Amino acid sequence: MLNVELKTPYRAISSLIETEPWGFESQQKFINAVVLYELDLPEGYNAEAEGLMILEICKNIERRMGRLTEVRYDERGDRVYSDRPIDIDILLLGDNKIDCPELTVPHRLMYERDFVMIPLKEINDKL
Repeated sequence: MLNVELKTPYRAISSLIETEPWGFESQQKFINAVVLYELDLPEGYNAEAEGLMILEICKNIERRMGRLTEVRYDERGDRVYSDRPIDIDILLLGDNKIDCPELTVPHRLMYERDFVMIPLKEINDKL
């Protein structure tokens, strides 16, 4: 387990938006937001390694908040979504592209999800 703290306060945070679940039916609505962090990364850093370290921080936060880590798939191989207390996604990491089994950046479904694009646009308009 990583014991890393974000020493840089976030640069921008969107409004909270309430949306219907995406990819499954639920009685619950979701609360969504986007937060922009500026990271002080060393010259020549390895984007995949840094992205995986950030991902582990996010997963640790999710686990501490009660998220179960099991990912389920249906008979066609499509991911089965369900209610969860929190879901943290890494949408972007600067201009970097990461494509490894654990992490894809830019997030491959972000452009299909208004609950991502609306708060992301809000942050972009503030900068």
